[in-house]
Amino acid sequence: MESRTIGPAGLTVSAVGLGCMGMSAFYGPRDDAESTATIRRALDLGVSLLDTADLYGPWTNERLLGRAVAGRRDEVVIATKCGQEIDEHGSWTRRMNGRPDYVRRCVDGSLERLGVETIDLFYLHRVDPDVPVEESFGALGEAVAAGKVRALGICEAAPDTIRRAHAIAPLSAVQTEYSLFTRDVEHNGVLDVCAELGIGFVGYAPLGRGVLTGRLGSLDGLADDDIRRASPRFQAENLGRNLAVVEEVGRLATSLGATPGQLALAWLLARGPSVVAIPGTRRIGYLEENAAAADLRLGVAELARLDELAPPGVAAGQRYTDDFLRTTYR
Repeated sequence: MESRTIGPAGLTVSAVGLGCMGMSAFYGPRDDAESTATIRRALDLGVSLLDTADLYGPWTNERLLGRAVAGRRDEVVIATKCGQEIDEHGSWTRRMNGRPDYVRRCVDGSLERLGVETIDLFYLHRVDPDVPVEESFGALGEAVAAGKVRALGICEAAPDTIRRAHAIAPLSAVQTEYSLFTRDVEHNGVLDVCAELGIGFVGYAPLGRGVLTGRLGSLDGLADDDIRRASPRFQAENLGRNLAVVEEVGRLATSLGATPGQLALAWLLARGPSVVAIPGTRRIGYLEENAAAADLRLGVAELARLDELAPPGVAAGQRYTDDFLRTTYR
């Protein structure tokens, strides 16, 4: 597995990581045994960047990840997050909370649930509009100074917010949705500010929540609580239009001896040497397919063809509902 170094803290991570959210939340019933086996197989393959958050469960995904990597701590870069408020009973309030006292409690809680002495990469999951980002990162900078956290990141933040946070406590990573179907960061200044400041970029949902794999032809068979059922991009008319694009991407993938998902991941990795992807899965077969995408090298002609097939704005429907879109790019 190719490794990439991101940010001023010198984090070395696998080019293709593993998003662990769907193992515990938002994508139907859990299977902790299957998820544990997948995490351990990821380490066998050299997939070192494992991504979780206190929100996922809440709390259960951090515990799952901590158990799965026990005894193999030196093989993994653990990334977790806080800022989407969890109350004392473990329920998601659907509010943002970036207050320093809350952030400090979250760092300590994540350390305990993960069973580690230091968290490799800790993100502010969303920016709290009622708390200056400087205050949130003042608390996170304290966690770094105390040895509780190695490196810091921020998710779904606007360029100016990234600059302000970085000025208080250096950022190693910005995590935002990025795929052939979600290319906002190419034109809203996020990728530019990351390159300027030497911050790594971590793209989540790089497979468009599964649609770019070519395996999701309809919502039939998805769990009742699967978040894609409420996503504008997966509603009938939009899904049909998006699948037509995926079909064309699939033809190009076949000509290269790859799957559509591998081509989508290889495209993202080609965006720059400090860009990494964290596709999520709980199945070993899909994990192995995703990891192999790191070996697929695209030339100028293939990248140009993908720009023709999936230019910015090609996806039909928003990536989130209106309510959740309001929490992004603050």
